[in-house]
Amino acid sequence: MNKKELRAAIRAKKRAMTPEEIEERSAQLGELLARSPAYRQADTVYGYLPYNQEVRTVPMLERALREGKRVAVPKVYGEEMRFIYLTDLTKVAKGYSGIPEPIEDGPVAEDVHALVLMPGLAFDRQGHRIGYGGGFYDKFLAREPEHPTVALCYDFQMLPELETEEFDIPVDTVLWA
Repeated sequence: MNKKELRAAIRAKKRAMTPEEIEERSAQLGELLARSPAYRQADTVYGYLPYNQEVRTVPMLERALREGKRVAVPKVYGEEMRFIYLTDLTKVAKGYSGIPEPIEDGPVAEDVHALVLMPGLAFDRQGHRIGYGGGFYDKFLAREPEHPTVALCYDFQMLPELETEEFDIPVDTVLWA
């Protein structure tokens, strides 16, 4: 199965999920994340705001804020993605491809050791991922390679092995439920 076919198959499985399944699995993933060493050691979390049937990250980011961590989420500027600090996760609007982004353009997050939560369509146990095709995270991590990374996904998004390309940057840890 090529990347295009794989993306279509995973999207179909995600669309078949009920809202209750999404919430239940997201809550399980939130607990797994909270117990992970990468999260516990992080002072800052670079998260993402969910789109369509993605893992519901807002409760995880709210928890991070309550625990005194700084939180930033991505905003796309042309071909580049920057993380913007947020203290109020409702201060967002539809941005690139309809994905929620911060309304403000700052403050720009600058913590080279922040934990980065990675979205994606498919993953394997070696940390390889297939994203949505924009390459924003690979470009970001190529510029700032010191970030620890954790991917959050549903169990059907975990595959035995994914083909990778030279510019694909694997994630450190994949959590699934």
